[in-house]
Amino acid sequence: MRHKILIIIILAISWAVQGQETLLDQYIRDGISSNLALKQKEQNYQKSLQVLREARALFYPDISLYARYSVARGGRLIEFPAGDMLNPVYSTLNYLTQSNLFPQIENQEFMFLRPHEHDTKVSLIQPLFDPKIFYNQKIRYDLVNAQKADADTYRRLLVAEIKSAYFNYLKTLRLSALLTETRKLLEENLRVNQSLYDNQKVTIDNIYLANAELSKLDQQAAEIDKSRNVAATYFNFLLNRTFNTEVLEEKLYDTMFVAVDVTNAEQSALSNREELDMVENYLQAADRNVSLNRSQGLPSIYGAVDYGFQGERYRFTEKDDYLLASVVLRWPISHGFQNRARISQAQVDREIRETQLQEVRNKISMEVIQAYYDLHASEKSILAAKEEVRSATNAFRIISRKFAEGQASQIEYISARTSMTGAEVALIIAKYDYHIKYAEFERICGTYIF
Repeated sequence: MRHKILIIIILAISWAVQGQETLLDQYIRDGISSNLALKQKEQNYQKSLQVLREARALFYPDISLYARYSVARGGRLIEFPAGDMLNPVYSTLNYLTQSNLFPQIENQEFMFLRPHEHDTKVSLIQPLFDPKIFYNQKIRYDLVNAQKADADTYRRLLVAEIKSAYFNYLKTLRLSALLTETRKLLEENLRVNQSLYDNQKVTIDNIYLANAELSKLDQQAAEIDKSRNVAATYFNFLLNRTFNTEVLEEKLYDTMFVAVDVTNAEQSALSNREELDMVENYLQAADRNVSLNRSQGLPSIYGAVDYGFQGERYRFTEKDDYLLASVVLRWPISHGFQNRARISQAQVDREIRETQLQEVRNKISMEVIQAYYDLHASEKSILAAKEEVRSATNAFRIISRKFAEGQASQIEYISARTSMTGAEVALIIAKYDYHIKYAEFERICGTYIF
């Protein structure tokens, strides 16, 4: 087992609080299937698969059909001194036989280029031993895995982004609802002050203060509306939907912290994060590249078979066909110091990848520690915010009663109401920030299964 304890704990909690697929899960599934940036990553992965197929195809024979028909005029002549060689012999034979049985012949001339010629053949070339093909295929395989890990890395990041965007949107909804409830209090406060002023029990400055509070609340509501529209637009952008698409609201479960220590969280991240797989595959590709360059000094052996037809006339008969089979050996003896330099470059590339791998591991460990304690701090913030809301609500209830009885000033009432609203705003922000940080914690630990 590769540190599956954390995954099991998180999944058990998730199943316990949710029990079934949530609306957010559906949004995540939609985002994974439609996000444009993720599609580009997956297209790069599909492209790398085709490159791997191309590399594997080099192991198979290359079969080609060649056809050539030539018409030639002029060119070099090949002289064959048949007369110079045979005429003296023929003269001697005629003298000895006292006859003319052996006539004199002339020297012969042949055209180097035949006036008409064709060559049609099927050629098969099969690699028998070529280290470059072997290592090239292995390198392409590692690069395919790296591309897949890159796509999975972005997919995990996209899940966290969708969750964060959704929680930000829900946060603006809760804040907007809170301001709506607060407006009722302020409107009631204005009504009470107006009644007291009409009965000459308070001065007009109380009405001014009440109106100022309403105006301030309207400004806050306008900012919240802007934030809600921006959050919804970004959420729809992640899902590749039109920006004005409605985002449905879902009630969140109560926050709870996963009881796992930072060591297990770090081990889970180092086992599950796709970034490590990506860099490890790049490192393995660099290692194979070293072997590839070292194999440049080895021979390559190919087999070749040609079957075809040749002649001055374009015909395919038994008299015109031919078969040629060959085994070709190529063994590079020297390229100066080029290959040695390539090997050194490949070794440096491998060292760079090793350093990069260690850097990624250290970065992931640091991210786990930061996210872990950030989540702990967020949990404590929620508890503190709840206590602040309880105290501020009780204080406002008391001040409201005193204010209604004329025992508290307008300023005291406004201060108590502002404290209560501020505490409730802080609690909403703390709760949704916890969910956002928890989504980031899931991404960092690599525990979310998609």
